[in-house]
Amino acid sequence: MSQQQENDELIPTQTENYKISERKNIEELQNLDANDESLNKWKATLGLGQAEVRFPGDKRTVIVQALVLESGDHVIRMDVSTKEAIEELSKRVVTIKEGIDYTLKIEFVVQHEVVSGLKFLQQLKRLGVTVERTEEMCGSFGPKYETQEKTFPTSTAPTGLMARGVYAIRSKFVDDDRVVHLDWNWKMEIKKDW
Repeated sequence: MSQQQENDELIPTQTENYKISERKNIEELQNLDANDESLNKWKATLGLGQAEVRFPGDKRTVIVQALVLESGDHVIRMDVSTKEAIEELSKRVVTIKEGIDYTLKIEFVVQHEVVSGLKFLQQLKRLGVTVERTEEMCGSFGPKYETQEKTFPTSTAPTGLMARGVYAIRSKFVDDDRVVHLDWNWKMEIKKDW
């Protein structure tokens, strides 16, 4: 484990005795156990070998396009598709009302290879202290031209004078092979009103 990984507070939890299988490319997966009917059905759900590449000049396997926060009629779409978009997001503060119920949704495209065990990790800090850490399993995905989405369970924003203020947030998209597909920082402020 590298020094950076040892100091990283936002790494996925590991299930004891779970061994990640050897990474295989699409062709190897298509030919794997070709006579196994249930495995062939699973491979068909991944769309192996059927997807047109959406961004042919982009070598990334997972292209995270947006993080979307939804609460009733309020929809805040945060573009994270490029380095420039992430830089712009890091310069502004996303504001939400205290006590609201909200959901987070991630929009992404998978291309070139199958991604196994994709996870979304997020850490909220206030005044340098971690107040919340989230780890959500997204699943395994095959290449697909269309944008794929994962909506996470509803959360409730904290309330009260002590909860109001600016939170530093770090979000990360990582898979079972410990490939970090996106790691970005942004800020959210909880206010008494929108």
